[in-house]
Amino acid sequence: MTIAKAVNSGLRRAMEDDPKVLVMGEDVGKLGGVFRVTDGLQKDFGEDRVIDTPLAESGIVGTAIGLALRGFRPVAEIQFDGFIYPAYDQIVSQLAKMGYRSAGSVRLPVVIRVPYGGGIGAVEHHSESPEAYFAHTAGLRVVTCSTPADAYWMIQDAIASDDPVMFFEPKRRYWDKGDVDVDGGSDRAPLHQARVVRPGSQVTVAAYGPMVKTALQAAEAAAQEGKDVEVIDLRSLSPLDVDAVEESVRRTGRLVTVHEAPVFLGLGAELAARVTERCFYSLEAPVLRVGGFHIPYPPSRVEEEYLPDLDRVLDAVDRSLAF
Repeated sequence: MTIAKAVNSGLRRAMEDDPKVLVMGEDVGKLGGVFRVTDGLQKDFGEDRVIDTPLAESGIVGTAIGLALRGFRPVAEIQFDGFIYPAYDQIVSQLAKMGYRSAGSVRLPVVIRVPYGGGIGAVEHHSESPEAYFAHTAGLRVVTCSTPADAYWMIQDAIASDDPVMFFEPKRRYWDKGDVDVDGGSDRAPLHQARVVRPGSQVTVAAYGPMVKTALQAAEAAAQEGKDVEVIDLRSLSPLDVDAVEESVRRTGRLVTVHEAPVFLGLGAELAARVTERCFYSLEAPVLRVGGFHIPYPPSRVEEEYLPDLDRVLDAVDRSLAF
């Protein structure tokens, strides 16, 4: 199934298993969402559980917080990544802080789904990558899927969490297809565990979300030149599974981090610092970072110049191996 269908199926299964699970957001009901990720849910579960909200992101998240306080497990959709900022105060000041403020006696099991990233030819505020803002905020769990299998299982694990979870969905990969073991769960991994998606011995490339596919393509191209690249899908951005990356880097001696968000103060910087601290004597080269430029997301006609691609990842691999 596609990633979009996998998220839909994961939401459906969570709603079937727990009547306290609600889906809410702009156009999630009758329309099924702008990407049709929630298609058919309102028809099957009713307007009381799949709720079309006003166009007010702060109100959507604030209402979700109130519902969670009353025992529900709301899944709130932010229609596009760049629309999340009106809800930023609710997320970082209320949602993230309630557990700490109440010494753990009040939990807010809220999931906020955020389609993010570029590559779809969209207009301003529709192609951003704001994940670092939320990974920086203590009290929030931040995860992102890159395959249909992860989309299906991770959305269910996020809903089952008693902590608030920011669930970032790579929108340009919504139509990528893959196998999903919906019954046995043989493809299921713990929510906050990174995964080696391509073994290698010379360079570790750590990526997440939309960039995992790009990293795998770069690894395949590198293999044709005799270079053996290991690719890690981080999956969880907060908490960050540094142990998995450390284990890989101690074998390869090199690390390249890849993400679509700007390199400046991105997740790659945190990972680079952690790995340098832990693996200083194992590193054969400095940790290199590949990502977007430190500019507002550009118009769609030139977004391909902005987005990290196979060539930019390959260039970083080559530079790492040159040391």
